[in-house]
Amino acid sequence: MYIENVRSGLRRMGRWALLIAVTVVVTIPLTRVGVPSAALFAGLLVGIVLALLSLAPKGIPHPIGTTAQGMLGVYIGTMVQPDAVDALGAEWPIVVAVAVGTLLISIVAGALLGLHRDVTPLTGSLALVAGGASGLVSIARELGGDDRVVSVVQYLRVALVTASLPLVAAVVYHADRAHDAVATPETVTAPWYLSIAIMVGLIAIGAAGGRLIRLPGAGLLGPLALTVALELTGLSFGLAVPVVLVQIAYMVIGWQAGVVFTREAVQVIWRIMPAALALIAALTVAIGGLGALLAHFAGLTPLEGYLATTPGGVYAVLAMAVETGSNVTFVIAAQVLRVLLMLFAAPLVARVVLRLTGQSRAITEPSREPIRVAD
Repeated sequence: MYIENVRSGLRRMGRWALLIAVTVVVTIPLTRVGVPSAALFAGLLVGIVLALLSLAPKGIPHPIGTTAQGMLGVYIGTMVQPDAVDALGAEWPIVVAVAVGTLLISIVAGALLGLHRDVTPLTGSLALVAGGASGLVSIARELGGDDRVVSVVQYLRVALVTASLPLVAAVVYHADRAHDAVATPETVTAPWYLSIAIMVGLIAIGAAGGRLIRLPGAGLLGPLALTVALELTGLSFGLAVPVVLVQIAYMVIGWQAGVVFTREAVQVIWRIMPAALALIAALTVAIGGLGALLAHFAGLTPLEGYLATTPGGVYAVLAMAVETGSNVTFVIAAQVLRVLLMLFAAPLVARVVLRLTGQSRAITEPSREPIRVAD
């Protein structure tokens, strides 16, 4: 018995070592070629391959997953800058209206994807919410969706929007990327050890407080809310999440969805792919129309309206805005508002969909892993 336990432990350690090593190896080249959220994609891809080969761990321990959610929540929260509200100025109502319109269009697209026989309405809705892809993937299972479908479709959205951004900007909006770049304001960041200490406190307090008030996705949204509050009040002391920890969080979130893949799940993804791609394209075009409205009412250029509303690729949008001499502060403020709205609205959307469809709070049928509700 003792020898068998030792062997079992060594096998588990070997699976983890293989998962970590291969993910790191895959992440490095993907990062160098500019793949968005490269560590998340690598974790998802490697997790899927190893799961199908029966070489992956059985699952990601809950404390590890919750910690990764918290780190991601703090990281997203640091995107909010104190001058964000001032940047929107008197145009904030139309920016909020456009963000809400984006959410509604996403829900409609998700409902259409949910008509597919392999996808529940809730999974479809979460898969096409246009914002906070990594955050949504991390809490999809907790909300009652199939995180495997959500992760693949969400990553497709981000990848397609990011890849098409330069082409659309050049062909549709005739962007002049030779324009003198507008310097982005430099911010003072705290030493890494202070940032880590603050981050640990935000994760612990935010997650515990979120559970106390029964906030869905408390591991992500609790720390995120606290970080946003500190940023807006100027009390963050230059908090900046170390890049290494961000990459680790992305990997863990990718693993969460990847290691529970089965051959049946791969077949489901393959069957829904045409519908997902068509809906992503339609979603992008529809939101582009909202960008035109924003540009008209807020006195922006058509390119600035497009950049402020693209459903994904925040960092690619920032780079494009800088290169074209656009209103960088306004564009990023609008993008961050969109991401925050999508993340905090996701639990509400999930509850409404569950109530309207009568779906039980359980993962989509193809998944054999149980839901772990916030506890």
